[in-house]
Amino acid sequence: MRRLISFRDFDWVLLTFVLIICSLGVLEIYSTTYGTKFAGAHMRQVYWIMAGLAVMLTVSLINYQILLENAHWFYIASLVALLAVTFFGKKYLGARRWIQLPGGQHFQPSEWVKLVLILMLAKYFSGEGDREASLSDVVKAGLIAGVPMLLVLKQPDLGTALTYVPVALMGLFLGGIQLRHAAVILVIAGVLMPTVWHYGLKPYQKDRLTSFLHPEADSQKTGYQLEQSKIAVGSGGIWGKGVRKGTQTQGSFLPEPHTDFIFAAWSEEHGFVGAVALLLLYFMVLMRLIHNAQTAPDSAGGFVVMGVVAVLLFHILVNAGMVVGFMPVTGIPLPLMSYGGSSVLFMFLALGIVMNIRMRRFVN
Repeated sequence: MRRLISFRDFDWVLLTFVLIICSLGVLEIYSTTYGTKFAGAHMRQVYWIMAGLAVMLTVSLINYQILLENAHWFYIASLVALLAVTFFGKKYLGARRWIQLPGGQHFQPSEWVKLVLILMLAKYFSGEGDREASLSDVVKAGLIAGVPMLLVLKQPDLGTALTYVPVALMGLFLGGIQLRHAAVILVIAGVLMPTVWHYGLKPYQKDRLTSFLHPEADSQKTGYQLEQSKIAVGSGGIWGKGVRKGTQTQGSFLPEPHTDFIFAAWSEEHGFVGAVALLLLYFMVLMRLIHNAQTAPDSAGGFVVMGVVAVLLFHILVNAGMVVGFMPVTGIPLPLMSYGGSSVLFMFLALGIVMNIRMRRFVN
């Protein structure tokens, strides 16, 4: 007897952890923007979360196999959108990353490309069976991820471009990349790195990638963000200073406290205990996702879920590492916490596909 999909099979535990993180994010956005020109951003974040929930529920009902079958069309549409940004995108702070929509809203195509890459690589490698990935497979996977990556680097948006790397690496790993091919990739990357450094990066990008090593050397310019972030994290102590009581945040010393540096603001107001608790919530989300990947009805479904894991883990590690000085400042937001519609909608769309895969494991 055929069993239909049902919301009883929804991963309600995963959704609960996700909504807790979102709620903490709204609280922190309220705290960091109170009395500033960004006041009210927490309510806009609530609207984005509600829209994200609607998207997640809708996508969870669409057979993910249909998405995989049409992944190549999504990929082509993504490339067209990235090209449109290059020629018609809105320029802000020297970067052209958004397409302006009616009503004053902005659409950032590069954020959605991550999910398209996950679908493309899942479709490609799941169709190769259980055999090891050949050199041809490695090259094709590199091209699939490399073309949009180059278009995003041209905007320029180094942070978002780097988020495509873990998707490609996860695809190659699950696709059965051979050790000798992995070694060749590392050698080629090492050889090309000086060329990319000298000719592929702009001066401010180089400053961002090097200032985290010695931020005190230029604490008023290239090292300012990192210095203030480390001060904020350290001043939180064990228990934190409380909501709207962070001196670095409320004194406007900490830059972008509701977006890129929200983890630093959270750590200042809620201390070491709050920071560890937040990271544990993310850990639980990742564990639930990995469990869903292990119980996926087919290899393609497992590929998709692990691709989401790769993106989420990369964002968390880079953002948390950035605010404490272990990683360079790259402008990568903290998922589900940082303010921003594109980031929120992307995560809920990805979670909708994960839920779809989970629910269909019970369908005969």
